[in-house]
Amino acid sequence: MSNDLIRNPILRGFNPDPSIVRVGEDYYIATSTFEWFPGVQIHHSRDLRNWRLLSRPLRRPSQLNMMGDPDGCGVWAPCLTYAEGRFWLIFTDVKRYGRTTVGGASGASLRDFHNYLVTCETIDGEWSDPIYLNSSGFDPSLFHDDDGRKWLLNQLWDHRPGRNRFAGIVLQEFSVAEQRLVGERKVIFEGTPIGLTEAPHLYKRDGWYYLLTAEGGTGWGHAATLARSRTIDGPYELHPDTYLLTARDRPHAPLHRAGHGDLVETADGETYIVYLCGRPLPGRGRCVLGRETAIQKLTWDADGWPRTLDGSGDPTLETPGAGLDDYPWPMTPVREDFDAGDLPIDFQWLRTPHPETIFSLSARPGFLRLYGRESLGSVFTQALVARRQQAHCYSAATILDFEPAHFQQAAGLVCYYNGSKLHYLHVSHDDEVGKHLRVMTCTPDSPQADSFTAPIPLTSGAVELRVEVDFERLRFGFRQGGGGAWRWLPEVFDASILSDEATAPGAPNFTGAFVGIACQDMSGEAAPADFDWFDYQERAYAARTPA
Repeated sequence: MSNDLIRNPILRGFNPDPSIVRVGEDYYIATSTFEWFPGVQIHHSRDLRNWRLLSRPLRRPSQLNMMGDPDGCGVWAPCLTYAEGRFWLIFTDVKRYGRTTVGGASGASLRDFHNYLVTCETIDGEWSDPIYLNSSGFDPSLFHDDDGRKWLLNQLWDHRPGRNRFAGIVLQEFSVAEQRLVGERKVIFEGTPIGLTEAPHLYKRDGWYYLLTAEGGTGWGHAATLARSRTIDGPYELHPDTYLLTARDRPHAPLHRAGHGDLVETADGETYIVYLCGRPLPGRGRCVLGRETAIQKLTWDADGWPRTLDGSGDPTLETPGAGLDDYPWPMTPVREDFDAGDLPIDFQWLRTPHPETIFSLSARPGFLRLYGRESLGSVFTQALVARRQQAHCYSAATILDFEPAHFQQAAGLVCYYNGSKLHYLHVSHDDEVGKHLRVMTCTPDSPQADSFTAPIPLTSGAVELRVEVDFERLRFGFRQGGGGAWRWLPEVFDASILSDEATAPGAPNFTGAFVGIACQDMSGEAAPADFDWFDYQERAYAARTPA
């Protein structure tokens, strides 16, 4: 047995809203993917310490189509459970974000979110087509009661002017036979004064129903709130400490934004909570890694309430393991050569359920070919394939074979958060310079929304592109001719804009930084760009840009 501590976060980079389930000796966590396709990430562990990305279940057009979904919308807050020999996955597809979420704000705040259920007998198999549930709010969760009945919970959205947008947690029965919700919905919990009550999960223990919610918003005031009742529909009494876990008003906490959690019990009866958290850049207060997933052991006190081990409710960087044998997974290779028939699992694309329209691994064997589509930031069809940034310091590089014919064609290496936050080192063409290289930057919180560096002429043939990120410092380099010294652009770019916190007021910001490759052809000719390989390597801080 291993006595090692578990180090947080356990899922690094953009992996928010964790839902955890144990099936035998296996643990699975589902996390939100928002506008990134395929939908929902599922990680797997045998020891609660080492996790591997196993699958993304929403991958068919009949299951999920996010074309047109705004930035920050798409798949929110999945709930993963296991009952009756199969997995049950509940999720929201958000189609419109609407206006401010502040309670009592003037004017309406119209949003559109649709909640669905899919099932599968195996975690990495072909999941069913979705069953539509409702559209009354988001963060749906399914509870399997011990009497065989099933209940759906979700946050209730009140769009009316002057109302509390977060109108409470609603409960309604789900009929497996009829494949729909039945009976009346009921508000069972209105939350505490910090408001923004969401993310319900329900559990049963010793005759009590325990309701775990998130409150305070998913920023610095986030909290995990616990309540309980003898009956499923309430009334619910609050935990004596109100909040089971939070970094709210706790600047000493090593992890921030803690909340939106889920509980799991080990085979030996120990209880853990998984929850989202953030690690801001030192001195900058921006979480470029997005909202990550952490885990913490709980203890049940004599009063029948769970608490963190020291009773403080603080999130921690380390927590005791469950006494399970270490079960490490193979390391992800630094280089992806694109020699296989499928896209490496660490990579995703945006919105479309038709990947054949934006990339191919067979058109030129050994290369990932992107077909130039709409502009970078389009909410319909853009050819962008990227992976999560999972450390504050990393190096990434690729080689691009691309001969643009005119200024509407471009391809290159991109550091991307969404359509208003990005740094794009790209190759294009114009009549004066010919084939050239430059950087486009989009910033969400400055008077000028985008800016460009001066074009650097290139010769024909392939070009290697490289980025070095050290906390908030981002540098781009390139070279041609099959090797030799790198040429570094003189500009130092601000990596901290690739974060939730860098934003125009009122915009949805719930994802995290990605690094990847992209191609545009705004003439509609679908000019291709070929990428032979892609490197991503996390490393220690480098005070100087390497040679």
